[in-house]
Amino acid sequence: MENLSIVVSFELTLDPFSIPPGAKYPMFLFGIFIYMFSAFCNLTLMLLIILTQSLHKPMHFILFSLPLNDFVGITSMLPRVLSDIVTETNNTYYPLCVLQGFLLHMYGGGILLILAAMAFDRYIAICMPLRYNALITPRVVMTIVALVWGFDFLFICVLFSLQRMHSRCRSHIVNVFCDNPSLIKLACGNTIVNNIFGLFTTAIMQIISVSIQIFSYVKILIACLVTNRSDAKSKAINTCIAQLVIFIMYEIVVTFYVLSHRFSNVNANLQKIMGMLIFLVPPVMNPIVYGLNSHEIRKHFLKIFHRKISA
Repeated sequence: MENLSIVVSFELTLDPFSIPPGAKYPMFLFGIFIYMFSAFCNLTLMLLIILTQSLHKPMHFILFSLPLNDFVGITSMLPRVLSDIVTETNNTYYPLCVLQGFLLHMYGGGILLILAAMAFDRYIAICMPLRYNALITPRVVMTIVALVWGFDFLFICVLFSLQRMHSRCRSHIVNVFCDNPSLIKLACGNTIVNNIFGLFTTAIMQIISVSIQIFSYVKILIACLVTNRSDAKSKAINTCIAQLVIFIMYEIVVTFYVLSHRFSNVNANLQKIMGMLIFLVPPVMNPIVYGLNSHEIRKHFLKIFHRKISA
């Protein structure tokens, strides 16, 4: 039986990556490139929506939450991991660890709810185009955005507040970054309530997001099949396919990562990589799929780009 004693120190150690000799700096440079590319794309998308008057529409106000969420997610995880790789240090402090875990879980829940809100907006726009402006008013948009962030914040607050039920008997985080499952493993005693509520929170967010998206995309596809306008059909189908590919990739990675914490025979490095992909794939791909795939956003981006070159 493991001998446990209450830990009062705030200092924690993170599990390092097993990096082959000579691969440290190439991995660091590749990670920096990924972060800079994602940060540039997401910040550019946010600035375009803020500064371009013609993009001040309900669809783009909802879309704004996506690059904001992606930027928070990748910034909360990747710079710290890259710093630990290049400096070969893996120490952190409990309050910073909790803050990182909180932000990463806000990102994870946020992406599910934001994608659901965007899918519902597209459903109204494509299936009820004549009623869109009457249904999706500025007040409705603000309500949707407030519900997305409020619901996400409430569930994550409750999830992390449950950690106060237990004292800490360990100081080693079995991951390269901090999250709720890793923090729970520091606790003394039985953590079944934390595990059950964690799975319950994940299940509720998944059910809400998947249900809304399935309903919206099925309705959109049906509308596309009965329309005689080939250009509208092609545009709607391309949008749906692109969004569904990103959503399915995210779901596969998240499902594996969540379940891997419930089993002890999963390869540690594979678990770390899959965990990092949650915070790498969407922030890199989303601005391309949801931003540059939009004709209006692409047009304004190219206009500014050409203006800068001409200057």
